[in-house]
Amino acid sequence: MIQRLLPALFAAALTLAAADIRVTSFNVRYPSKDDGANVWENRKDILIESVRRMDPDVMGTQELFKLQGDYIVEKLPDYAWIGVSRRGNTEDEYMGVFYKKNKWKVIDSGNFWLSETPTVAGSSNWNMSLPRMATWALLESAEGRGRFYFVNTHMAHRREDEAARQKSATVIQEWLGKLDAFIPVILTGDFNSPAEGGTYQNMISGFSDAWKIALQRSGPEGTFHGFRGKPGNARIDWIFLRGSWLVKEAETVTWNDNGRYPSDHFPVRAVVELERVR
Repeated sequence: MIQRLLPALFAAALTLAAADIRVTSFNVRYPSKDDGANVWENRKDILIESVRRMDPDVMGTQELFKLQGDYIVEKLPDYAWIGVSRRGNTEDEYMGVFYKKNKWKVIDSGNFWLSETPTVAGSSNWNMSLPRMATWALLESAEGRGRFYFVNTHMAHRREDEAARQKSATVIQEWLGKLDAFIPVILTGDFNSPAEGGTYQNMISGFSDAWKIALQRSGPEGTFHGFRGKPGNARIDWIFLRGSWLVKEAETVTWNDNGRYPSDHFPVRAVVELERVR
């Protein structure tokens, strides 16, 4: 019986091993009219340049609106994107997942909500002011040689939402528990909670934190800067990994165009590889 399980257990690790995967998590800041000089129209091409420089294979975004997602793939046609808004339509924030079309194909994808009824679009509980959700994709290499799950989320933003964030982490963990345990997972998101806090502790179970285990790390710890370029103390944007991943690099990306930033969050990126089982 053990011999029969071994091929399934290690298949994904063996086939994706030795291939770097560049991963980005990016809160792109929704197109608010209240952002003054940092309105979307003034920074959209700075954001495009930021993504071009990071060159991710797969990118999880938060606060993305449809017009922004469509603009990204218009200007960067190597990418496609998937998602639905948190209202279950096209009228609000997406957890858009972008991927390079020549390197990855979507085998399956979907959405679930961070609520007591995760399959109900737009559902919300625990006194959150807005619905919160996750978008996921099962990605396979273009050659059909390996798969991984990519999950992207954005948790409640208010200080008083910490209990809701912890319950949201439980919803994600329960959803992950239904997946094929032999397929690796990458989880990205803006968790609106500091690393090492209660939400982090609920979420890290079964995962590794790319920032902590990276062989090489650069950039500040804090990831929110409010368009000022000066990071806060908290690392609230995370890349988590489940499986035998080697993290070669992790970076909080502070690139800007002469003091103009693509978003009020710094994107975070990692270069990862599945280690071969020896």
